[in-house]
Amino acid sequence: MGEALPGDDIIENAQIFFSALADKSRLKILHALSNDQELCVCDVASLLNVKVASASHHLRKLRDLKILKYRNDGKLAYYSLKDQRIAEVLCYTLKQLAE
Repeated sequence: MGEALPGDDIIENAQIFFSALADKSRLKILHALSNDQELCVCDVASLLNVKVASASHHLRKLRDLKILKYRNDGKLAYYSLKDQRIAEVLCYTLKQLAE
């Protein structure tokens, strides 16, 4: 009958991960970061055409879920993907949906 089900902790982590992706703005952020680049809050706000506070909220959510990492450079924080496999999953999914 195939592989055994993963443990509840893995399933719960997958649920949290996919719930983070269930937001259009966060998907756009992850797509923008999928090219191995960093973006500051101002860049993300501009990309999404939203206020900095809204962009910051989405970035904080993704960071709290350990999907993004950040580094400070003076007064600015630059965000990037914590694991490039996230970009691969997103790219694969978008490609499949486009077909």
